Amino acid sequence: MAFTNNVMIVRHKLLAKLVNLWKENKLTNEIDRLPIELSPRRSRPLGRCCIHKERAVYKYKLFPLLGFDMTDETDELTSLSEYARQALERKNKQKENILCVIDEACSSCVQVNYEVTNLCRGCVARSCYMNCPKDAIRFRKNGQAKIDHDACISCGKCHQSCPYHAIVFIPVPCEEACPVKAISKDENGIEHIDESKCIYCGKCLNACPFGAIFEISQAFDVLEGIRSGEKMIAIPAPSILGQFNTSIEAVYGALRQMGFADVVEVAQGAMDTVSHEAAELKEKLEEGQPFMTTSCCPSYIELVNKHIPGMKPYVSSTGSPMYYAARIAKERHPDAKIVFIGPCVAKRKEARRDECVDYILTFEEMASIFEGLDIQLEQTQPFSVLYTSVREAHGFAQAGGVMGAIKAYLGEEAKKFSAIQVSDLNKKNIGLLRAAAKTGKAQGQFIEVMACEGGCISGPSAHNDAIGGRRQLNQELIKRRESYEETHR
Repeated sequence: MAFTNNVMIVRHKLLAKLVNLWKENKLTNEIDRLPIELSPRRSRPLGRCCIHKERAVYKYKLFPLLGFDMTDETDELTSLSEYARQALERKNKQKENILCVIDEACSSCVQVNYEVTNLCRGCVARSCYMNCPKDAIRFRKNGQAKIDHDACISCGKCHQSCPYHAIVFIPVPCEEACPVKAISKDENGIEHIDESKCIYCGKCLNACPFGAIFEISQAFDVLEGIRSGEKMIAIPAPSILGQFNTSIEAVYGALRQMGFADVVEVAQGAMDTVSHEAAELKEKLEEGQPFMTTSCCPSYIELVNKHIPGMKPYVSSTGSPMYYAARIAKERHPDAKIVFIGPCVAKRKEARRDECVDYILTFEEMASIFEGLDIQLEQTQPFSVLYTSVREAHGFAQAGGVMGAIKAYLGEEAKKFSAIQVSDLNKKNIGLLRAAAKTGKAQGQFIEVMACEGGCISGPSAHNDAIGGRRQLNQELIKRRESYEETHR
């Protein structure tokens, strides 16, 4: 993997180590020593005050990997081995929240977002002082202004009024990354995720420079299920083609070696999405509806439900590829548990609404599990899926893929409507969607919406980096011979 920062390396290393201990049946016996091993005496902590702080951070970062968060700690003396035991004995019990903030790790960002730089000229006008509603501006002996952080409320009026632009705004990375203002500091100065606002786009996950934000993992629920003899079926997302530097048959072979009974590609479900969505689009446009948006991105669905309810009439009612693939897998294996594997945080929320999907694993988690289980991709027994999907179904993994699949499926009929894509749910694009919902007008009649820039291949929980993933995906798509275009010839 092309790790883009050390936070990702730490997450990978922690889960891989836990899985390795689980494999050796040593998890409950040796997990308490793990923080000490990771931050031994006389080591130099990275970005922390001392090894004891570093050890505390490591301890609590293990919580979400075991399926817990900070609220599960009622007694600080409870050992990690006790939480590990509970994780291994847990049966189909999931936490309500999808994401969590590790408060021990969330302690180094600025508490106040504004600071006076040495560009301050100590001017007579003192606009910053005159406009501050909390009397938080003080002055040094040389006349330069400074901000009393105990009084400041980060309203930004001093920043706006300074004629020299000497007062700078210092963002908190996770807050700045969130497009819907779902994350903010609580009364203790620790970031808190408001899940009534959160759309699970995952932008905060990798924006935090201290790695304080985690998904609540289901890795050990899946691993324990396999160990106990439960039949597990893996349904990997189309973007798996761009994740691992080997053949897809080798990757599926690794899933089989891990213990999955079968692999059903979500691309097969994407073909059902295409046929249903194409029919729905034609029907809606014939009825006079001005436009219709896609429905396969769960983060976009969360955005509509929580922030743009006026868009609901324009959203397709067609199920996502995961929805249809899970039902294909259930029909083939009625007694099995279904595990979706993808790059998406929001799929964890969609799975809560889908009775056919039991667990979610991410590509990032899969890479750690492969390493922890010592599964070498180049040495696995290749496995081929039973059903081969068309190229366009695998293309769902990238921006424009859904739109392209619909057009390819409809052939000449696709020329009757215009289509656009909204790739990346940032503040600007959310504003455009909000305007379309309010006015009932859009630049296209069919709108593909994806939360991640570049599509699912750039998801927050992907294993490969976005550029490398897209390159590898396109190389794999070229190899796919079956296509909707063949049916129109």
